[in-house]
Amino acid sequence: MSNNNRYAPPTMRDPLTRYPGYALRRAANATAADLAARLALLGLKQVDATILLLVDANPDVTASAIGRQLDIQRANMVPLLKRLEDAGLIARNPLDGKSQGLVLTDAGRATMEQARGVIEAFEASLLARIPAQHRDHLLPALDALWR
Repeated sequence: MSNNNRYAPPTMRDPLTRYPGYALRRAANATAADLAARLALLGLKQVDATILLLVDANPDVTASAIGRQLDIQRANMVPLLKRLEDAGLIARNPLDGKSQGLVLTDAGRATMEQARGVIEAFEASLLARIPAQHRDHLLPALDALWR
């Protein structure tokens, strides 16, 4: 049998594409993978970059406040923050007798600026894929789904 007669399966029809939730999940998965690959070049996970950006915008923010903002349980915040501390990117600053705030170290600030550049380039490329007439409506529509 020649190679020209190979069986090529028909293209599968996807009845799920008419569901907004399915399309949103597919888009989120595809874009998250792209951003993750870009941040990995800096040795960061997406959550690492997110925490660095939040600490930069909110010096002395507590771990519990970040956990609430990102919907991360306390038990899961501990290893995330330990990894950033061990990497020398964040430090703890005593606020009162029992609370500690988080601050960026000099290395953390430099890494956060690199991460911000990666994220801004990613976001620009993401928006460039959206038809111009829909760009102004994208964030309000997405915000309406989770806020």
